[in-house]
Amino acid sequence: MKIGNFSIGKNSNEVFIIAELSANHNGSLDTALESVRAAKRAGADAIKLQTYTADTITIDSKREDFRLKQGTIWDGKYLYDLYKEAYTPWEWHPIIMEEAKREGLECFSSPFDPTSVEFLENLDVPAYKIASFEITDIPLIELVASKGKPVIISTGIAEQQDIELALEACKKMGNNNIILLKCTSSYPAPIEEANMVMVRDLAERYNVISGLSDHTLGITVPVVATCFGARVIEKHFILDKNVGGPDASFSLDEKEFSEMVKAVRNAGKAIGKVDYHLTEKQKKGREFSRSLYVVDDIKEGEPITEKNVKSIRPGFGMHPKHLKSLIGTKSPRSFKRGEPFKI
Repeated sequence: MKIGNFSIGKNSNEVFIIAELSANHNGSLDTALESVRAAKRAGADAIKLQTYTADTITIDSKREDFRLKQGTIWDGKYLYDLYKEAYTPWEWHPIIMEEAKREGLECFSSPFDPTSVEFLENLDVPAYKIASFEITDIPLIELVASKGKPVIISTGIAEQQDIELALEACKKMGNNNIILLKCTSSYPAPIEEANMVMVRDLAERYNVISGLSDHTLGITVPVVATCFGARVIEKHFILDKNVGGPDASFSLDEKEFSEMVKAVRNAGKAIGKVDYHLTEKQKKGREFSRSLYVVDDIKEGEPITEKNVKSIRPGFGMHPKHLKSLIGTKSPRSFKRGEPFKI
């Protein structure tokens, strides 16, 4: 599967790393653009936006249903007010995407309604992301999938049937370019709820590329996800946490994001492949293994005993497995102390 110029595959240890901008521009286009540049410096492969307005995602209502009280960092706020504060102005999208292009980053977004899908299509995004809370919006998923581009789906609030319905919606539209991201929809998410074994299970159970959309603090979980086969890592990115904002507490700044990228890349290298062959360096290392050596002078025809031949380092003599069968036999020639025992 390709997202822009980046190839993503289940059989590669390369990880596609997405910096999620979300609301971390704090209402400033300059901050958004500098965030793009900082994400590139930090080693991201892509920057992701969210495309909605308060009116396309909810309604302005002060009824109790619309007040947040789910144990989030936004509790007490009304949905409309939160989204009005957090949204990215649509007129910024082409400017941010152009900056991303100049920096060599892929740039795409999470749409939240049909108008945002059509808007993003006009901007020729290379992929779409379905946010955790939209996994039940089957008409939206079908519309996104119908565009024929890779669909990345977060599974933060999903039960198994929700995941299967979302996959079915994509395949119904003839789109099999699907990536499932394990996600814990808590903000921030407790590390003990990360459940990274699910990354591997999603890939194996549904025969898709899997990854992680992470809301935990720090960089441990993305590294663990990589070891479980994640080929996509998404993490919230912010220029300066001190400025604040709706997502600041569970976002990484440039230094932290850079450390995460390095750790994930190194984890990918460390995974390697199943291979019992030794490298030339490893073969050289076998010289430090044990082998059979003469530890006391032996004359030709003299019995070999546990006192004159032993298994010691280094590894230039016969394999230690032969020692028992040699004990009690006659030496085929004379040996000096310190010689490797070879016949």
